Amino acid sequence: MFEPRDAPYPELKKSHTMAHTGRPWTDFKPPASAPVWATIEGLGRYYILVAALDLGVFDALQRLGPSSAADLAEELGCPVAHLGSLLDGVVAQGLLDQFVDVYELNDTAKRYLVTDGPASMASLIAVAPGPHDNWTRLADTVRNGRPATPIENDPAAFYVPLVEGTFTTMLRCATRADLRVRYSALTAPRVLDLGAGGAPWSIAILTACAEGSAVVNDLPEVLGVAETKTVEHGVADRCEFRPGDFHDIAIEVDAFDIVVLGHVCRTEGIDGAQHLIERAFRALKPGGRLLLADYFPDMERKSNPHAVLMGTTMMASTKKGFTFTHEQVSRWLAATGFEALRLIEPIGFQQVFVASKPRRAPLSGAN
Repeated sequence: MFEPRDAPYPELKKSHTMAHTGRPWTDFKPPASAPVWATIEGLGRYYILVAALDLGVFDALQRLGPSSAADLAEELGCPVAHLGSLLDGVVAQGLLDQFVDVYELNDTAKRYLVTDGPASMASLIAVAPGPHDNWTRLADTVRNGRPATPIENDPAAFYVPLVEGTFTTMLRCATRADLRVRYSALTAPRVLDLGAGGAPWSIAILTACAEGSAVVNDLPEVLGVAETKTVEHGVADRCEFRPGDFHDIAIEVDAFDIVVLGHVCRTEGIDGAQHLIERAFRALKPGGRLLLADYFPDMERKSNPHAVLMGTTMMASTKKGFTFTHEQVSRWLAATGFEALRLIEPIGFQQVFVASKPRRAPLSGAN
């Protein structure tokens, strides 16, 4: 029986013409192994970036300007050969520029990787995947239906650095959302920010609305970040800080113009997410709006890989966390009684459902 030949280097083959293969009718071109290598290298790529941030490479280049490996090694107190190898790894990822022996920041590094960049992700990168050890035990997590070390065991230890790291990105999202939501047109909105983290949404809305006020909620340890950030942005005097579990704290009924659920639903599982949506509905005044921000995969989980991988990240380190599709969330919103559903994307990867409570609607559902 005829068996086609296996080309030794399918990644490099350009054609199956007679001139290249000699016998095109017997030659077989296997799929390229490039996706497998990209995944293998992904681990190294991530830790190269983490190490560069830990050593202060990007901030050093901002201080010194274009520099040789030797100059950077002297600045950072590292052996030249080892630092040079790390720098080359960063360059290979497109996160620094290199000209002969000189390294310098490129536009990506200036914006996202220096500490004071306009959209800095420097403090986010190390904490974004969750506890790193949980990834080495992912197969056991799938087998057992539970991570070995869920972040719920010590939520403050995880969430405090996470909300500090995500604050810059989330504030940009919340600020730019006004272009679509127009919360700045409200005279004196009252905001309920559940699981607020560093309170980027409250800060953005109160900055735009000089007479607005907010009830800012999170766990007691995390709420300290919100208190600090609201002071820094000059809106703390218009905030009431309400510590506690957002499923249980007392919430006034028909009292708020805006309720924010910012990247919290995916931690709560299906039942918990639906309960938060119901609480938001009851808390809103008739005509008030819910802003539900998260990462939403499409129904087939193919066209938004960032949201899909975020779901795996949640599964790897939380007891109940998964991402929910657009269809699931829109169905829950409609079933709760919300209307005028819209989905906006203020910045890349950051999507927000905007939904309104009818102006005349009977209260329903549990609080």
